[in-house]
Amino acid sequence: MLFLGLAALLIVLACIVPPIPQSASYHQFADQRRLWGIPNFGNVSSNLPFAVVGIWGLLFLASGRSRSAFVHRGERIPYVWLFIGLLLTALGSAYYHLAPDNGRLVWDRLPMTIVFMSLVSALIVERVDDRLGLRLLPVLLALGVFSVVQWYYSEIRGAGDLRLYAAVQLGSVLLLLLALALRSRYTRSSDLGVVAGLYIAAKMFEQWDRGIFNTSHVVSGHTLKHLAAAGAGFWILRMLMRREPAIRPGVEAASAPFS
Repeated sequence: MLFLGLAALLIVLACIVPPIPQSASYHQFADQRRLWGIPNFGNVSSNLPFAVVGIWGLLFLASGRSRSAFVHRGERIPYVWLFIGLLLTALGSAYYHLAPDNGRLVWDRLPMTIVFMSLVSALIVERVDDRLGLRLLPVLLALGVFSVVQWYYSEIRGAGDLRLYAAVQLGSVLLLLLALALRSRYTRSSDLGVVAGLYIAAKMFEQWDRGIFNTSHVVSGHTLKHLAAAGAGFWILRMLMRREPAIRPGVEAASAPFS
């Protein structure tokens, strides 16, 4: 019910808040240095960790070592999509930062919504109801993709509106924080606090892009944003590698169609 209440609140806010246009200055990142013939090298190259974590995560899920991380095989599915999303984020974000504009930004944001929505599905699976979480996964993925497509076509029409995309991002991090208060069927729930902290740090680095670059003259805030966000992905993988089912004596694990 808490998840549904939060979702309803975000929908209401998205309807009553005035349209949020994409800032014309958004694509003017602080660090535009070229290295080895690659423009905006810092922001392009800092996407490599996303690819590393994405591939590492997929290999882990495909290995026998992942058996202890899940009560039922089907619970892997949201995490498969999450790590695919991280791998695609590396490609999409690097492509965008080579020549930033709204058209390329679509390919940066689409994979990120896959990551957000997959994580929401996993949280529902592990803390609310496994069947519900898995059934909602395609709906959540479609909503994430639609939020980016809706934003882009609003820009084409000259009436840019980021409200739905912003709601998807905000809702994901709020649900992540809310999940910390809910009992999980697995150990290491506190790792999600680190994930949330790294995501919040990434958003702060994004806002302080130019200030950090002007102060350090070495690295920009946006480059640090990529590293912090990839760190959040790694922490999810680390959690999966170390966790175990938290089945209490006399209490059976929640039923699922993938036993």
